[in-house]
Amino acid sequence: MSIFTPEWVKHAVFYQIFPDRFARSPRTRQIPGTTLKPWGTPPAEQGFQGGDLRGIVDKLGYLQELGINALYLNPIFSSASNHRYHTYDYLQIDPLLGGNDAFRELLDAAHARQMHVVIDGVFNHASRGFWAFHHILETGGNSPYLDWFHVQDWPLRPYQHDAEHPINYAAWWGLAALPKFNIHNAGVREYLLGVSRYWIEFGADGWRLDVPEEISDATFWQSFRQATKAANPDAYLVGEIWNDASAWLQGDRFDGVMNYVFSRAALGFFAQNTLKTDYRPGGYELALLDAPAFAAQVEAMLAAHPWGITLTQLNLLDSHDTARVLWMVDGDEAALRLAVLLQMTLPGAPCVYYGSEIGMTGGTDPECRGALPWDKEAEWNTALRDFYRRAIALRHRFPALRIGGFETLYAQDGVYGFARELEGEAMIVLFNGNTTTARIDLPLGKSTGQTGTFQAVWNSGIYTAQAGLLHGVTIPARDGLVLRRATD
Repeated sequence: MSIFTPEWVKHAVFYQIFPDRFARSPRTRQIPGTTLKPWGTPPAEQGFQGGDLRGIVDKLGYLQELGINALYLNPIFSSASNHRYHTYDYLQIDPLLGGNDAFRELLDAAHARQMHVVIDGVFNHASRGFWAFHHILETGGNSPYLDWFHVQDWPLRPYQHDAEHPINYAAWWGLAALPKFNIHNAGVREYLLGVSRYWIEFGADGWRLDVPEEISDATFWQSFRQATKAANPDAYLVGEIWNDASAWLQGDRFDGVMNYVFSRAALGFFAQNTLKTDYRPGGYELALLDAPAFAAQVEAMLAAHPWGITLTQLNLLDSHDTARVLWMVDGDEAALRLAVLLQMTLPGAPCVYYGSEIGMTGGTDPECRGALPWDKEAEWNTALRDFYRRAIALRHRFPALRIGGFETLYAQDGVYGFARELEGEAMIVLFNGNTTTARIDLPLGKSTGQTGTFQAVWNSGIYTAQAGLLHGVTIPARDGLVLRRATD
């Protein structure tokens, strides 16, 4: 089945930014009388540390040098929480982030650098400060917006409630601050679809959709896709789905999902001795995988959806909703590097969580949401950052690593490898999860052909096929090897 997905996403390397914690700009005027937490305050203290959208503009050069060409921003609309998943005005960029003018500046600056910008949409629920919910609080049962939410009785108890007098309206996970929209209400649907169109027409390049499974009505998401694509056919729609997303990726709703299936598999194979298997990101198990089991999971993941969708999956290792990778693997930097190299060579759009490239770590929310320490660059892991830069550059250099076909070549004894091929360009990508150098005889596949000479473009070596084998292929311990078929 052929499904249209945005072509630019297939060539994108995303960088996820938690705006309050990425960068402050001196060009953003602080609202008089407001008080911000000092930059670098431990994230467990919550509060606002003052990252803003012009701060992102100021760091676009850094991101471009890293190889980033797409941004995914956590919510930026007006909200009374630093993560901004409590939206109270969907048509206003939070003044603490610089307001609508700052977003205009960011979009213009990013687009001038051929970067795309995807924003976060929270449409299952709003904040109790959202104007329609506030209208109900002020006017009671006489409010014409009463049916915009799931009100169970009266009066509402959004602030004063206890076990005997619980909140009396539907809310996300029972949190009083997050009243759930009645998505079946025609006014709600018209409003939210209008929000989608407004920001796409403003210049955003797509939406990341928060907790879409909480909205069980598929027709809403079908209408959302139609509204968004009418405003820009190349807009990217990516949903927060933690497990099997087949029903969501049939061409009528999303172009991809946040591919946590990828992250769990990668960490399960590369962190054999360090993975914290008692940690459950999103409630899903982290399990150790040997090479054959890992290969089977990767093949199943890539075959689960139409190829056009597979190429626009958002392949991430961590996010604002999980602990950081280095925490999950107990500081095992080699495991992180192997996972990043896999991320940059598999089908799907890689996504780097801000600060991962310099070795930021931290447990689950809120510890994973620390401020990026621009003022402490001497403490950065610059070798890790250079690794990210080289791995990203490798992906950009070879189209086969972005949109080429895929074929498993090898999966045994801690070594895993595959081929990517595009219009005669054949690449072989190998990983050695062992603590000793691996030396293997590698069988070539249908996509590589049975002859030819292959030269390393990542690490070193030149190998010539004999009887369909590359003999004595050497992969350093806890490292990778990428080979390209030499051309005359």
